[in-house]
Amino acid sequence: MGTTIAMATFGSPGQLLIIALLVVLIFGTKKLRSLGSDLGESLKNFKKAMSDDHSKTDDSKKAEKQQADADFEAKNLTEKTTISQTKETAENKKNKQ
Repeated sequence: MGTTIAMATFGSPGQLLIIALLVVLIFGTKKLRSLGSDLGESLKNFKKAMSDDHSKTDDSKKAEKQQADADFEAKNLTEKTTISQTKETAENKKNKQ
């Protein structure tokens, strides 16, 4: 039973070194270097896109909150009557023409 557990692990450092050497011989250092840089760049772009997405959703939430908080109605009765009177006079002028 002890051998089954040992087989599930990666092995000794010597075995890992041999596997790494074989990978380098098969693919070459130049190919591995470009593969590593491409992988790093793609991870960097992914993280940037995720943070941009979060900031866009935060900005849209803030904009929605500002639109909901905006008060375009007159705050007291005298201002409402003044506004309605100016609208009526504007309509009367249009009707006369």
